[in-house]
Amino acid sequence: MKKLLIVTILLFTNTYCISQNTTKLLPSINIKSLEGKTLNTNEFENKGKPIVITFWATWCKPCTKELNAISDVYEDWQKETNVKVIAISIDDARNSAKVAPYANGKDWPFEIYIDANSDLKRALNVNSIPHTFLLNAKKEIVWQHTSYLDGDEDELYEEILKL
Repeated sequence: MKKLLIVTILLFTNTYCISQNTTKLLPSINIKSLEGKTLNTNEFENKGKPIVITFWATWCKPCTKELNAISDVYEDWQKETNVKVIAISIDDARNSAKVAPYANGKDWPFEIYIDANSDLKRALNVNSIPHTFLLNAKKEIVWQHTSYLDGDEDELYEEILKL
């Protein structure tokens, strides 16, 4: 009887683990626009096309290099794939006032938000920046990358094309 109970528990546990969805959805978190309006990440929309979310900060030089590199090719990416890029600053409350002037000075053509309380950063387990995520049409995270070296945007583009 004991063996039957153990086997039943193991089968149930194994079936449960196999049936779990392993793809992580973008969590529902409130962030701020550059204008100070609150927006929930559930509102991110791109009509069924890919979304790139990249975490950055004003003090992060590799982040600026990555965003500049993406900015240089963004128009072509949009024409070919309709991808949307969303840049989320993790500058804290003390530095969040610097984000809008910094981003506007760079003239980046994508949406920019601020995660001043690091709620989204924590929910996605972002430990270092830049940290870039690629979401499919269902807002599932299908690829991610940390750090930036020249040419990493090409790898990101290849992943976008797969979708």
